[in-house]
Amino acid sequence: MVELRKRKAPAEPAPPAAKKPSSVKSVASKVKEAVTGKGASNGDSIAVGQTIALDGFGGEVETHDGTKTTLKALVDESKGGVVVFTYPKASTPGCTKQACLFRDDYTPLTSTGFSIFGLSSDSPKSNTTFKTKQNLPYTLLCDPNAALIGAIGLKKAPKGTTRGVFVVDKEGKVLAAEPGGPDATIEVVRKLIMGLTSAEAKADEDKGTTTKSSEVEKEIEEGKMNAQEAEQSNGGKMDEDVADVAADVADSAQKLDSNVQA
Repeated sequence: MVELRKRKAPAEPAPPAAKKPSSVKSVASKVKEAVTGKGASNGDSIAVGQTIALDGFGGEVETHDGTKTTLKALVDESKGGVVVFTYPKASTPGCTKQACLFRDDYTPLTSTGFSIFGLSSDSPKSNTTFKTKQNLPYTLLCDPNAALIGAIGLKKAPKGTTRGVFVVDKEGKVLAAEPGGPDATIEVVRKLIMGLTSAEAKADEDKGTTTKSSEVEKEIEEGKMNAQEAEQSNGGKMDEDVADVAADVADSAQKLDSNVQA
């Protein structure tokens, strides 16, 4: 007798995997990072000429002496803005050279009201030792989580700090933001400060020229009025002496005006 074998029932298809619901919070966070540049680890999100919102930018950092602060607080306390140069590790050869270059040029670099800061992920203890040993006249900032370092586009992936420089004025306008070696970073700031100094000097010169021009115009008008008054007091005839004085005043004023315009 032949035994019939039962066929195995076909296996039921596995149910499709449930789609993971998108997180509104996650999407909002990514959009916020794209707008503010806070989630960046390179310089793509920071551009020269861009105005950044200083509130909350880069989170909180600590000075070498243990004081908590923020980029906004540093900008508010400055007269013209802040210069932040980043370095990978305190007391190493390249970082020492960079820090000493900013030390040696400290006076001219701060002449327009900018405050200088060094920034790294080093501890307050390491940065205090670095500052004391090299006799640095500026404050060193400690950013162990690289929050501010990342925000200004100088965080090295996956971990570390890219040497570079970042400059922002009182209004939050980015004047410089780029990586570079010790010499390159200070040269960026030198050229920037030189340009600002020249612009201020030209503005003062233009202001002085405007003032002199106004004084000349006033003197000319006074000379004309004196001549008219003298003519009227003599029945329409101008006394020769008065006429000569009025003419001299007008002539001198016009010469002065020509010198100002030249």
